[in-house]
Amino acid sequence: MKGILGKKIGMTQVFTKDGKLIPVTVIEVEPNVVTQIKTVEKDGYDAIQLGTDTVRAKISNKPKMGHTKKANTEPKRFLREIRGVNVSDYELGQVMNVSVFEPGEMVDVTGTSKGKGFQGVIKRHNQSRGPMGHGSQYHRGVGSLGTMRPMRVIPGKKMPGQMGNVRRTVQNLEVVEVDVENNLILIKGNVPGPKKGLVIIKTAVKNPTKKDANELVNYEEVVEQPIEETVVEETTEEAVQEEPKEETTEEAPAEEKEEPSEETKEEKEETSQE
Repeated sequence: MKGILGKKIGMTQVFTKDGKLIPVTVIEVEPNVVTQIKTVEKDGYDAIQLGTDTVRAKISNKPKMGHTKKANTEPKRFLREIRGVNVSDYELGQVMNVSVFEPGEMVDVTGTSKGKGFQGVIKRHNQSRGPMGHGSQYHRGVGSLGTMRPMRVIPGKKMPGQMGNVRRTVQNLEVVEVDVENNLILIKGNVPGPKKGLVIIKTAVKNPTKKDANELVNYEEVVEQPIEETVVEETTEEAVQEEPKEETTEEAPAEEKEEPSEETKEEKEETSQE
């Protein structure tokens, strides 16, 4: 088990060399610092605490600054625990980046879904509406709330209320690409949460096995192909060579008309003498 904290940037799409289109979510992973190590002897369970997104000391407070000072780092905005890891592989103050994961690995991504406020049962629970005729008097209502016998609403009834803004986890997502230079990781599919929202990436619980990574198209190599330049040069040379040929064919008949033959000159002189 391993994990890291990141920030959701948005979604895009990439292409493989086989011609397949893969929708991916772009996650920015700033350097994560191990701010605390918890063990069974001291805390009752094994876990590491990661911190990311550095903040100014003015925004933080003394307890937070004292906690991060133990790891020789600056105050962090987000502190989250990763359980189930091998504690002996980590040290206090260790810095981690996107190189923790490799393309083809399966991960579970946890985030807070988008808050959508107070919503009705149709949008919140995907229920059907009633007839829209004027005489039905029932359009988007909740419907029956239960039987008459208990004379109360049974707990668990699907009712209108707050929608979204809850912690959700999407499992078995594939890591498509890892960009160490730009601190980015591309994950196939969608991820809960809005843009710039905090997400936790961990090794998949149900399917931790690694799959074969897809070979993506590198557009820099495609642009730098020398074949296209030679083709353009050949076409321009052929066009230049063909231009004088067309001019000679058009000017030839004009010269014949301007210079009359000797026989025509003699006939004109005879007619003038007569």
